[in-house]
Amino acid sequence: METSLTDLQYPIGKPTLPDGPLTPTERTEYINQLAALPALLTAAARKAGGVRLENSYRPGGWSGRQVLHHVADVHQNFDMRFRLALTEENPTIRPFDMNAWNELPDVAASPVTVSLTLLEAVHSRWVTLLWHLTDEQWQRTFYHPSYQRAYTLEQALVQYSWHGRHHLAHIELLSREE
Repeated sequence: METSLTDLQYPIGKPTLPDGPLTPTERTEYINQLAALPALLTAAARKAGGVRLENSYRPGGWSGRQVLHHVADVHQNFDMRFRLALTEENPTIRPFDMNAWNELPDVAASPVTVSLTLLEAVHSRWVTLLWHLTDEQWQRTFYHPSYQRAYTLEQALVQYSWHGRHHLAHIELLSREE
């Protein structure tokens, strides 16, 4: 059976955000997914190997190298969005051009291990913060001008957990037997 371009682009499907509050058990699961991501990405990158990380996981897609640097870049921003929402009233976050960031010279020049180490450090702090949030804090919001809507931190948790697993699946596609 042939894999479709959509299956390659969204190997775990598209995210579904909750309409209401998460249960403590659901929250724990998403936090655990964020906590596990750096080690899982590192293992998947090792399994794919250096040469395959220079390839794209789908026609027209980013290379594995670009994906790994992207995850580190974006998750730093995700952590910052949480911190802004916790310290300001419904702050407007600053979107950025992910494709342009992936064309910056450090993406090609830096070993992926640099971004994997950075991701591990960011997630260590971020996950520690998440474990200490109150129910009230999880309902705090930030405004995303590109989507013209506010997101609760719980919704962001679901989205960002999905984002990590989504790109983990892309790296795992690179190590599939051909």
